Amino acid sequence: MTTPPKSSAAPPGSGVPTLPVVPPQPGSPAPPGPAQAPKPAPARRTAFAEGVDRLRAAATTEPGRLRVIGALLALLVVAFGAVAAWQMTDRASAADDVLNSSQPLSSDAAEIYASLADANTAAASGYLAGPQEKPSIRQRYQRDIDTAAAKLVTAAASSKAGSESAKTIADLNRLLPTYKGLVETARTNNRQGFPVGGAYLRAANETMQQQMLPKAEALYQRENQRLNSDYADAKAFPWAAACLGVAALAALGWSQRRNYLRTNRVLNHGLVTASAASVVVLLWVVVGHTVARAGLNDSYDHGVRSLNVLHDARIASLTARSDENLSLIRRGADTTLVDKKPKDAYAVGYDTQIAKLAGSLTKARSLADDTAGRKPVKDADGYMQAWKDRHEVAQKKNDQGDYQQARDKVIGVGKDPTSVCFDNVDAALQTALTHEDAEFRQAARGGRDALDGLPYGAAVLAVLGAAGAVLGIGRRLSEYR
Repeated sequence: MTTPPKSSAAPPGSGVPTLPVVPPQPGSPAPPGPAQAPKPAPARRTAFAEGVDRLRAAATTEPGRLRVIGALLALLVVAFGAVAAWQMTDRASAADDVLNSSQPLSSDAAEIYASLADANTAAASGYLAGPQEKPSIRQRYQRDIDTAAAKLVTAAASSKAGSESAKTIADLNRLLPTYKGLVETARTNNRQGFPVGGAYLRAANETMQQQMLPKAEALYQRENQRLNSDYADAKAFPWAAACLGVAALAALGWSQRRNYLRTNRVLNHGLVTASAASVVVLLWVVVGHTVARAGLNDSYDHGVRSLNVLHDARIASLTARSDENLSLIRRGADTTLVDKKPKDAYAVGYDTQIAKLAGSLTKARSLADDTAGRKPVKDADGYMQAWKDRHEVAQKKNDQGDYQQARDKVIGVGKDPTSVCFDNVDAALQTALTHEDAEFRQAARGGRDALDGLPYGAAVLAVLGAAGAVLGIGRRLSEYR
């Protein structure tokens, strides 16, 4: 028996008709209710955040803590080895550049300058001698030109395309044939007795003094800066590697102490192996770099510095000899003011260059650290003093108008010529340069060799240390299985 539907009744006496309440039919949509805002979708977590949560959860247990400690120790030891290998590779490469690249190029640049200056001196000496020119002078001139050309080829092969050095070398290669042509023209006219030969020689000298030698000096200075940069790179202390090494050892020490406090075991073989490997790498880096730095410092103090001063001395000697010859060739045609009085420009130039030579020889003697280095410098100083005395005699005769005797005193026809003194000074300086170059190479090679094998050794020992740390922690983990 079905129950009749209830009807909604209004209060009695309200006068409002009553309506029956109809229940919802099955399957019909629910009546609309009040509007509700949709719930926002939960933000997706990053893999890093989830990893941090898992790591935090794992760290709440001892096995989890051990895994974290093992991973951090291995990472720290590997980072130490990698940074040590990287920094020592850079320093070994810079030390090798000092020995085999930048210093030889610096010496080549100095040799280019010296060869050009000597060729100019020989050209002036040959012109001054005229028909009495000795074959040795002509051979010397040609040898200097060939040396300069060969060194320019070497320097061009070692310079970067488009660099300032490459541009300077290209300019010198362009000017060298021009200079040679002017010298040959001057020589030809001089042998035929034409005075115009002097004008060509003057043009050749101006090309050399105002264009070629300044460019050669700029090349020399640039290569010296490169050498100093390589020295700075090779001698820089590897602070990053040293700090990481100390941090790795501190972490390993803390881990072993923690292990002792929790297990009462004094040593963990794996952690001891990792500590020993780290100690070896750290000591190798510090001691090896200290030895290398000492060798490089020695090569600079008793090699490069001496070589630079000796190169300056040789250049001053060559320039003084060229000015001495040109003073007689030009016969006072070129003047300069000294104390407001006109003086022969080349005679003044000779005095200036001889003073530079004397100062350089004094420095070279103070830098020489053995008898073999001091003796040729002392000999050069003695020959220079004799040169000055003989030059005063020649200059006095020239000032008195006795040109022929002054010329003979300079080119070597008369008694005690200045040419012999110049040749002796140059030979002594060459001996000193050869000795100091050998000193440099010995010291620089010792410094470079102190770094041999260090990058590879650091990498291998770091891997061994990391493996030891992982195995040591793994043995503790096995106790929880």
